[in-house]
Amino acid sequence: MTTIVVSPLARIAEMAVRHGASEMISLMSKEHTFHRPAVIKADRHLLLTMNDISFAGTGDLIAPQEAHVGAIIDFAMGWDRSTPLLIHCWMGVSRSPAAALIAALAVHPELDDQTLVRHLRSASPFATPNTRLIAIADEMLQRKGRLVAAVKDIGRGADADGNAPFILSPAAIGVSI
Repeated sequence: MTTIVVSPLARIAEMAVRHGASEMISLMSKEHTFHRPAVIKADRHLLLTMNDISFAGTGDLIAPQEAHVGAIIDFAMGWDRSTPLLIHCWMGVSRSPAAALIAALAVHPELDDQTLVRHLRSASPFATPNTRLIAIADEMLQRKGRLVAAVKDIGRGADADGNAPFILSPAAIGVSI
């Protein structure tokens, strides 16, 4: 049984080692550089370049796109689940919680959206999943508006300082992944 670890960039090495992760999804803007922790397999590291925005057309910023969500889904489907999947963005508050929900639903489409999203809120009072990633995933994963509604229902998370990694464990809601 394994989990999804959501982390801010500053704590990825610590979280990878602590939880024994060997696969990672990074959601970063193009101007941010970082080093992949050595315990993360190079061929199982997905780097997606996007800004944490909820709509397209904001100058030079890169809005989340269908290709980004498709890559998250494909990567999650290829995750061997023998070790936790580490997902991070700059603060671990918006893009990475959205990607964690997407990965969990890609692997387990039978999950109830409301239950999963409430579990996310319980795991992190700070998480505010990126609404554009969620809307695109809702359509691509054929959630019929349930994922969007569930994320809207939990509302904005508390203010965060970018230092609050958390675990999203579908096993805690009765599903082993």
